[in-house]
Amino acid sequence: MFLISSRTAMAALALSLSLAPMTAVAAEPASGAYLAGRQAMIDNDFVAASQYFTRALMHDSANPALLENVVFAQLALGNLDGARPVAEQMQALGISSQVASLAYAAGAAKAGDYDLILARDTQEQGISQLVDGLNIAWAHMGKGSVGKALEEFDALAKVEGLRGFALYHRALALASVGDYEGAEALFAADGGQLALISRRAVTARAEVLSQLGRNTDALATLDQAFGGRTDPGLTDLRARLETGKPLPFSIAPGVAEGFAEIYYSVGSALEGEASDDYVLIYTRLASALSTAHVDAILLSAELLDQLGRYGLSVSTYKQVPQDHPDYHAAELGRAEALRRAAKPDAAAEVLEQLARSHPDLADVHSALGDLLRQEERYAEAVHALDAAVALMAPDAPGRWYLYYARGICHERLKNWEDAEADFRAALELNPDQPSVLNYLGYSLVEKRTNLDEALDMIKRAVAARPDSGYIVDSLGWVLYRLGRHEEAVAHMEKAVELMPVDPVVNDHLGDVFWAVGRTMEAEFQWRRALSFIDPEDVDAEADPERIRRKLDVGLDQVLEEEGADPIAVANGG
Repeated sequence: MFLISSRTAMAALALSLSLAPMTAVAAEPASGAYLAGRQAMIDNDFVAASQYFTRALMHDSANPALLENVVFAQLALGNLDGARPVAEQMQALGISSQVASLAYAAGAAKAGDYDLILARDTQEQGISQLVDGLNIAWAHMGKGSVGKALEEFDALAKVEGLRGFALYHRALALASVGDYEGAEALFAADGGQLALISRRAVTARAEVLSQLGRNTDALATLDQAFGGRTDPGLTDLRARLETGKPLPFSIAPGVAEGFAEIYYSVGSALEGEASDDYVLIYTRLASALSTAHVDAILLSAELLDQLGRYGLSVSTYKQVPQDHPDYHAAELGRAEALRRAAKPDAAAEVLEQLARSHPDLADVHSALGDLLRQEERYAEAVHALDAAVALMAPDAPGRWYLYYARGICHERLKNWEDAEADFRAALELNPDQPSVLNYLGYSLVEKRTNLDEALDMIKRAVAARPDSGYIVDSLGWVLYRLGRHEEAVAHMEKAVELMPVDPVVNDHLGDVFWAVGRTMEAEFQWRRALSFIDPEDVDAEADPERIRRKLDVGLDQVLEEEGADPIAVANGG
């Protein structure tokens, strides 16, 4: 298990950072472009923001807000080369800006201008104590002054909350110049805790041990960190270690990669502590300094997805090479970004191709099956989920979900026997899972079978998720089916409070009101239900024609026409 002590330090660090560009109003001639750019920035539309702010600069070339916003937008787009000249202009004008300082320092690192990094006034143009300290140390490494670099790492390690970062980068620096013994001494201290700060730290130690001819110990390090968990990246790493041959040191083989690791390690630690767009700046800088830094690419793409920039997310995921062990993770992410961008067909195509290229990965078939289920392509979804069930380990934590998803597909295909078997298999693996309890319980209610068991299931689901309108509706509905109409009223009313515009829930409340003699209120709820039905949804559970018939002749007559028992005795036993 990875240590998370660095999170506390990074929370404090995040509070000391300027997390957004300046917002001073630009000069009047540029106000239109400025306001458009500002709105684009609010929408995380970095392409438009860059264009509008650049246009505004034509009228007011020294405006601090415009300059900083251009830098921010360019960095968010991954364009360090476009951000650096503007950052240099801000430095020349004496404008203090953390974002500009990031671009300035990273640009110097990319150009190999280590003297420029060392000459920076970190008091006036600083980023943070951590980033500035690591930059200075790696700049000394770039100049060949290993001793001075180690002094800087050691000084930074004495700062409260920064020790783990400093020692991790010290170990990387030592390994980058071939001092694997020194690197391993740092990783091995305190029971190997340093290697557990992140997945990349684990990989770094494994590669260091391999360089020392200790592949067996490297495999033990992976076991300590990951236990029995695996994925294609870990499988590839284990397979290469098991050959007995030394692995190259890939995490920071040179100074450029060392600088990249500064921004990635800080950015990944800030994730969840700072805004997504700010974290994105760090991961983009890591990618700019090391184009082979796949972890930075993946995190950048994930952040863009979370920011709603699906097109940028998709193009970023595509930067991961097909022969990389994490290619499958990139394609899974790309498919999800396409789905969220309302392009389900494109997402399905990505997953179908991935299923062909990686046929032995349960997660791929599971993702494909779930997407097809959401698109109501149930027969195809069953086929994909069959493959996922066959591939997933019997004790895998997510196995219950495969049965649940497949059960939904079978139920929609009217294969109830198979559906019930899957739902019960899911409950064997996860007995108190509220979604499964609710779905199976509600289905039993609709089939008017095993109603006492259904009631017990739904009560357990409500206890787990009392604020779920769907589940509370199920409880009210099973009580109605059992003829316990007065008890059903309060639950159905709460369900409508939780889901006020859901046609099914409103329809159900109407039926319950009718059953207790509140006929005017029942008709009101049925009319509400009708108003919420999407006429283009041909598979909607709420039947508009049935609701209209209830409004015309009442529920009792409708039940009689359907051959069902009258309300007074329905399911009364």
